[in-house]
Amino acid sequence: MLSLDEKTIRSSFINASQRERSNMNLPENFDTLDWDGLDFLGWGDKKYPELGYAVAWTGGRPVGVLLRQVEGKTRSRPQCAWCEDVYLPNDVVFFNTKRAGAPGRQGNTVATLVCANFECSANVRRLPPVAYLGFDVEAARVERIAALQGNVESFLRKVGGDTP
Repeated sequence: MLSLDEKTIRSSFINASQRERSNMNLPENFDTLDWDGLDFLGWGDKKYPELGYAVAWTGGRPVGVLLRQVEGKTRSRPQCAWCEDVYLPNDVVFFNTKRAGAPGRQGNTVATLVCANFECSANVRRLPPVAYLGFDVEAARVERIAALQGNVESFLRKVGGDTP
């Protein structure tokens, strides 16, 4: 992921009000982020634990969304819709977000299951187990990284109203 500055991040949000953007707290480790190891920037707000933020490059520009964690219990362990990691070393939570523009002002939302602390980029970079003799683990890792990027971009497009 290309690095971003604070001003660019705040202005990238497509479903947040000016007040929500100004109240947003950037990640504590923002100044030391390894941008090369990220497919998107995602973090939880320390002051408002129910809020999450995700920013990714879509269509040649950074696009950010404000997410709200929804409380609830699931019958089984959910799988992250973004990294699709089956060996999750972390929790997955349900996030809801209002759509951008007029649909969002009318109450339309989009929901997804995401790693609780947005560890998706780290999850897809772990080498997968060898599935069979001759299995190319590096190719599998590259494929998982591409799938994560596609899943995040698809979600951002849904929030932005670019897909039905």
